[in-house]
Amino acid sequence: MASRGILSYGAYLPYRRLDRSEISAVAGTGGGRGTRTIASYDEDATTMGVAAARSALRAAPDGVRPGALWFATASPPYLDKTNATAIHAALRLDATTPAFDVNGAVRSAVGALRAALDSTAPSLVVTADMRTGRPGSADESTGGDAAAAMVVGSAEDGPVLAEVVATASATEEFLDRWRIPGDSHSRQWEERFGEGRYVALGLAAWDDALKAAGLVGDQVDRVVIATSHARAAASLGKKLGLGDKLAAGLDATVGFTGAAQPGLLLAHVLDTAPAGQTIALVVLADGADVVVLRTTDALAAGRATPTVADQVAAGGAVPYGKVLAWRGYLPVEPPRRPEPARPSASAAGRSRDWKFGFVGSQGDDGTVHLPPMPREDQARPMAEATGTIVTYTVDRLAYSPSPPVIFAVVDFDGGGRLPVELTDVDVDDVAIGGRVEMTFRKLFTADGIHNYFWKARPVRVPTTATATTAGER
Repeated sequence: MASRGILSYGAYLPYRRLDRSEISAVAGTGGGRGTRTIASYDEDATTMGVAAARSALRAAPDGVRPGALWFATASPPYLDKTNATAIHAALRLDATTPAFDVNGAVRSAVGALRAALDSTAPSLVVTADMRTGRPGSADESTGGDAAAAMVVGSAEDGPVLAEVVATASATEEFLDRWRIPGDSHSRQWEERFGEGRYVALGLAAWDDALKAAGLVGDQVDRVVIATSHARAAASLGKKLGLGDKLAAGLDATVGFTGAAQPGLLLAHVLDTAPAGQTIALVVLADGADVVVLRTTDALAAGRATPTVADQVAAGGAVPYGKVLAWRGYLPVEPPRRPEPARPSASAAGRSRDWKFGFVGSQGDDGTVHLPPMPREDQARPMAEATGTIVTYTVDRLAYSPSPPVIFAVVDFDGGGRLPVELTDVDVDDVAIGGRVEMTFRKLFTADGIHNYFWKARPVRVPTTATATTAGER
């Protein structure tokens, strides 16, 4: 186990933020201080997972390609269909790379990580969640939407940023939090009951992990506790005597992000951790899991961009009424236009590289075509390309789950021009000359089919990709 660890990692926070103080004025209860992240109307666990995975792959060692993809979420867009295959297609992974869902519960994220650690090949672990709750509920105000991803492998695959020293788990069946299929919100048993069970299980897993690592508590530098149960986390921290070793969470700005929480908090710590630091990740969800890691000298040069802190600072406000509409709790008058027809499975299959991977074509004269020309053999991947808005229009009549629709004509760096829908932007903020990057989103859902494609959004937080033109990749 000690020879395997994290080769790269990435995190994704949606642009939109809900000020919790707005909730009580509308719902009559709930709310609180701070903000929480809100996935846009065109985002779900799959699209957020793609965003985090792109960040992790950009930071991965040269030549590393995942031998497997594991996707964990408690809010899967599909049931009876693998969600990980859409992520696989958007990332343009090899056809021989299997993609698996490990879905339905927050603890699934740890299961995906353990599966990757048990593998002999590099694996990509993607976790994402959209946390919902009834208007005015604690789950609504304390939840958050996010994604995290990491490439797991050994030193033979490339520099390991954080070596996994030991793992341990404690499992027990008890009723703490649950949601039956079809429900939009979770239910929770009395907090004192869950607190007692989680503390006991957390102590057991902690002792087993340190014993397996050959460590004592004083030798652990930082501890990350991921759980929806704040009282259990506080009680466990006191029992373990963690004090200032307990890493600060993101409760005040992001919220509890479900299956994404372990990876997100770990990424947040790795963003600033020095080499040689011992970090313990503790996950309290339907049991307790502990992963002990030790950072290496490679971490400083291998950190993902943008950092979690950068993304926290780059958020934009969204009104509570719009959040309720996006979540389906507030039916609003739709545009008086026909709703879109069901997407064609056969058409999507024929244009998979364009639809999911955003791959254009390039002619012999170097001209980039978007969409691709059918008789040109040279593919031109464009998902990492950035571009400039040359003109735009605001359409208040076209069908959209969140009108108006903003279309822009974008000239991409290195060649290529495309009319494309903008997202994560307000009408007053759009301008000719604005810089944009591509993001994998959901155009609409019809007859239960999610129509995924790519949109453009403003470049707000630079990444390693935005510093490179499409022609240089």
